Amino acid sequence: MAFGELTAADFFASWQAKAGIHSLAEVDEWVSRRNKTVAVAINKITLDDCSGWALYEDEGVIRNDAGSFFQVAGMRAFVDGGGVVEQPVLLQNEIGYLGILCAKFNGVLHVLMQAKIEPGNVNCVQLSPTIQATKSNFTQAHKGAVPAYLEWFRDANPANVVVDLLQSEQGSRFLEKRNRNIMVYTDQPVEVLPSHCWMTLGQVAHYMQQDNMVNMDARTVLSCIPYDILPRGNAHDWPEVQVLSASPNWDEYEQAVRLINDHKMFSVGRRELVSLTELQDWEITQEDIHCVYDYPYRVVFCDIDIEGREVRHWCQPLFEAQGKAFFGLLGRKGEQGLEFLVRLAPEIGAFDSVELGPTVQREAHATNEPSDMDAYFFSLLEQGDAIVDVLQSEEGGRFYHEENRNVIIIADVAALDAPQGFVWCSYMTLVRLCQERYVNIQLRNVLSLLGVVFANA
Repeated sequence: MAFGELTAADFFASWQAKAGIHSLAEVDEWVSRRNKTVAVAINKITLDDCSGWALYEDEGVIRNDAGSFFQVAGMRAFVDGGGVVEQPVLLQNEIGYLGILCAKFNGVLHVLMQAKIEPGNVNCVQLSPTIQATKSNFTQAHKGAVPAYLEWFRDANPANVVVDLLQSEQGSRFLEKRNRNIMVYTDQPVEVLPSHCWMTLGQVAHYMQQDNMVNMDARTVLSCIPYDILPRGNAHDWPEVQVLSASPNWDEYEQAVRLINDHKMFSVGRRELVSLTELQDWEITQEDIHCVYDYPYRVVFCDIDIEGREVRHWCQPLFEAQGKAFFGLLGRKGEQGLEFLVRLAPEIGAFDSVELGPTVQREAHATNEPSDMDAYFFSLLEQGDAIVDVLQSEEGGRFYHEENRNVIIIADVAALDAPQGFVWCSYMTLVRLCQERYVNIQLRNVLSLLGVVFANA
């Protein structure tokens, strides 16, 4: 595998760089300008007014006229322990690009970020990957413009590809959805559009500490950087946490994989698609599809107009959050640097049924009682042990105003054994597990926030 001329030292130096070819003040001004000058109008409407979309009762789905883009179907899941879960689910059987272009300026690695507005964003502009496009976008299935910078990823020289992974999306909302997380290095001139800006990773980390400023798609790509196999470079002065200096712990790796494989082998859970009209405890109205009791989301219908998009005006359903989820990651300093307690996280729509998730992964309106580990994590949080505590958004192209509280705690818990269903993994072991597609999007997104630790080391 080749990475252009990049090393782990280049990434670490970029995480620590608070200024690049633009100052933070200049980036702030750029984001503010995009917020003020890009016309946006998002309005909730009825299903009948959701142009091009309808409930096809014979198929049991809500879809557009062409049957493209995505569909909303019903799912029934029979989970371990004998429970049954029914809910609407997103069907989108295509793989999109989540791509970040990177280059060096004055010897410092920069990433080309986009000030992108998605219909479901809570705050209009969020810092996003260089390209964030569905297959329908880049094949122009909707007759829109070709996404900017597509050629840098579609035609990338393999020697300059740093990351190229198919990674899972939210298994609690999608059925078997994956996107292509890709990072490409270039030493060639790049035209910078008004919607884009070169930033250091340290500047990205600055915005990661602010609520809802770095979008989910950017965070998942950054979590995939393969530090364990990048050439180290001039890496004699790593931070005290030593997160980049160790190789994966292969005993931990095998333990984590065995935990996942055992679940896949012995789980008796199964799932099936059903008609939306067959879902128990869900009601379909002109305004929404909602559960008769508290549930993490409902389905709403929106009329959308956003300047500068491949298609400017359209209508679509969105999954609207009904509260905030909580994702917590417990870490400690071990012999091989930072290590984290991660857990088996089955989700009814997951591509391979189960992945590794953060220590705590609780949806809004979770009906199950907090586990002993959940309670222990919350007790540490009450003591003020969090090193990262920030609200982050889910992807605004399918989810409306969905925010999650992301917390990382590094505690003196050397004697804490992993409970059943959990495993301690060094950071570099998690990096390798991420490369092997064993890590869910919730954990990947929390791990990306370690950029804040790198930046402040």
